[in-house]
Amino acid sequence: MKVLNTLTPSEIMQNKRSLRADLLAQEGLLSKKIAVLSGSTIGEIKNIFELFLLDEGIRPEFWVGGFDRYYEDVVFENNALKTFSPDVVYLHISTINIKQLPSPSDTPENVKNMLQSAFDRIKQVLLKIKQDYGCPVVVNNFEPLPYRLFGNSDVYRISGRLHFLNKLNELLSDYARQNEDCHINDINYLSAVYGLKHWADPKYWYLYKYALNPDAIPLLAQNLSAITKSIFGKNKKALALDLDNTLWGGVIGDDGAENILVGGETPAGMAYADFQRYIKALSEMGVLLTVCSKNDPEISKTGFGVPGSILKADDFLEFVANWQDKASNLEMIAKSVNILPESIVLADDNPAERELVTQALPKVETPELTDPAGFITALDAGAYFEATAFSAEDAKRGEYYKKDKLRVQEQSSFQNYGEYLKSLGMRARLSAFENISRIAQLINKTNQFNLTTIRMTEGEVQAAVQDPDVITISAQLSDKFGDNGIVSALIADTNGGKAAIRLWVMSCRVFERNLEFAVFDKLVCQCKSRGVDAITGQYFPTARNGYVKDLFSKLGFKQTSETDWEYPVPRDYRNKNNVIGV
Repeated sequence: MKVLNTLTPSEIMQNKRSLRADLLAQEGLLSKKIAVLSGSTIGEIKNIFELFLLDEGIRPEFWVGGFDRYYEDVVFENNALKTFSPDVVYLHISTINIKQLPSPSDTPENVKNMLQSAFDRIKQVLLKIKQDYGCPVVVNNFEPLPYRLFGNSDVYRISGRLHFLNKLNELLSDYARQNEDCHINDINYLSAVYGLKHWADPKYWYLYKYALNPDAIPLLAQNLSAITKSIFGKNKKALALDLDNTLWGGVIGDDGAENILVGGETPAGMAYADFQRYIKALSEMGVLLTVCSKNDPEISKTGFGVPGSILKADDFLEFVANWQDKASNLEMIAKSVNILPESIVLADDNPAERELVTQALPKVETPELTDPAGFITALDAGAYFEATAFSAEDAKRGEYYKKDKLRVQEQSSFQNYGEYLKSLGMRARLSAFENISRIAQLINKTNQFNLTTIRMTEGEVQAAVQDPDVITISAQLSDKFGDNGIVSALIADTNGGKAAIRLWVMSCRVFERNLEFAVFDKLVCQCKSRGVDAITGQYFPTARNGYVKDLFSKLGFKQTSETDWEYPVPRDYRNKNNVIGV
């Protein structure tokens, strides 16, 4: 469980030094370079941002720009920033940085030109970051002013300042929608959650040049860290749900399905129905839903048949209802779905059960659920499923995993595993990278089949595609149960008659299907066409990628050092894959 989730904002601010020391002592931190560009004072923002990143397993190295020089630091030549070579750029701007706001006497044409000028200045910075650094950029949008010149009509009058800021936010949103490596840190929303009157208290600007109340910095930093960890594939994948007093009110084994509270006219019933509706929407984003409940399995399923229930029993990938401890059940669920336990969030109203899970599985998140009216906000506040990228394949993730269960069930009817694989009628489409967004997402989310643990931005993936000395291979796998989508990606750099595998990842959904053989066959074919006579690769062991520790030896490579392997490409190479049609 993340340390900072248990603390109040004031506790975080007061104990930042000791928290930093404890968080830095963690093992397996992912190192990343983050450039922070300033539109106002950012010293404490950077410090608390670091804490939240460390709590997410990311160790940041910062480059901090000059005060209110976010434009100059990017648009003009900046050797220091180029030498730093950031993995992410954070552009900390706010309404205070807008050079000119409308006045009541401004004409519609004046306001239109003013709006375009304000946006063009920001756009110039964003485009230059994309051009010079090719990395993701996180940019604040704009919070409302703490006053309204025209009163309520300020929101729709052409010269209203609230109307102007809303239009500017729309332009920024449009840009982010068209540029997938641009992500908005929504301080327009955060200021509303915190309370605009306090967020935009002008005394902090006059005294310290902070564009927000320093007490709101932990909220800002947490939001920033949610975006950053999502960029680097550290989102959670599954939501495990308790049943009694979590998805409905009451104990179904005692009260019966007809007496549980969900939907209907009671306040509690409406709250539980809204929570189910929220969970259903999460599943449509690709979050895997499972049940983990101390309950009778058959009786508990009847709860999803009552008229007020939004969720149905078949919405769940795994339905585990028994009397065993929940930590063991979560481990069983993780193994069945082929994910790590730390990829799961447990939603359970019982604090004793949450504590037992936290003690046994400390990396499983267990948000505090107390009042059903606040369940949605409690789960949402953790930003466990922050969607910096969302594709059609994400929306189908639950469907993919359900079909995997059908494959596993079919496997049990075969004594010979090879015959089972042939029975699937698998087909693979192997090609150079085409869907850059999906490839980058796969690279950044994959931990188990990941030889080098390299992460790449969409810009870096695009650069690999455009480099004539680089081989890129993506694999899409389908069978008689359906299409798995793009599930593997390989990048190899060719130089001096050798091809060095820079990166190779594969989704856990297709483990043990021999797809790695089909991908390797394609790599050998590409190498032979380029006159490459040897393939090299590296394996860097981590706590998560033990699955591929024997991959190179299985493919016929010879180990040349602790981390290095080499494969001489034979003239009479015979394909290793014999079960997948390519």
